[in-house]
Amino acid sequence: MNETLHGTTVIAVRRRGQVAMGGDGQVSLGATVLKQGARKVHRVGEGTLAGFAGGAADGLTLFERFEAKLREFRGHLPRAAVELAKEWRTDRVLRRLEALLVVADREHLFMISGNGEVVEPDDDVAAVGSGGPYALAAARTLLAHTDLSAEAIVREALRIAASICVYTNDQVVVEVLE
Repeated sequence: MNETLHGTTVIAVRRRGQVAMGGDGQVSLGATVLKQGARKVHRVGEGTLAGFAGGAADGLTLFERFEAKLREFRGHLPRAAVELAKEWRTDRVLRRLEALLVVADREHLFMISGNGEVVEPDDDVAAVGSGGPYALAAARTLLAHTDLSAEAIVREALRIAASICVYTNDQVVVEVLE
């Protein structure tokens, strides 16, 4: 199989005490859509959201590891994120996983990579995946120029990304923390 597996847009926004994270449902292999209703955003632990871009098996493996870290550090998201990134970077099996995670609770929002990166964006919005740059641009504009809720911004940013990115569709799942 020489084709590249593409797909996903995941975005998270924090605004006025609300955290929303959403992802589209498309999974593509080359120019072929394999699945339209994949779920890439989940509630993890108590009061935490997580989404992934990348291979499904890799993303689900990382969800499990992240949830274990959240339990180990009693729901402390910054510590769990850093410890997952350290383990991901140094573990010989995990190091091969090709995915990016976005995790959020009411106080924090992080992007986590297998290179050991844990990035907390300055503007309370993070997006990953093939349509991530489009969704990020849309969300930043909506944050700056509207009074929409975090959930409404996530939905609109995903709609805009789906209209631009061929690897993003309009079948979205959005999770919200109030």
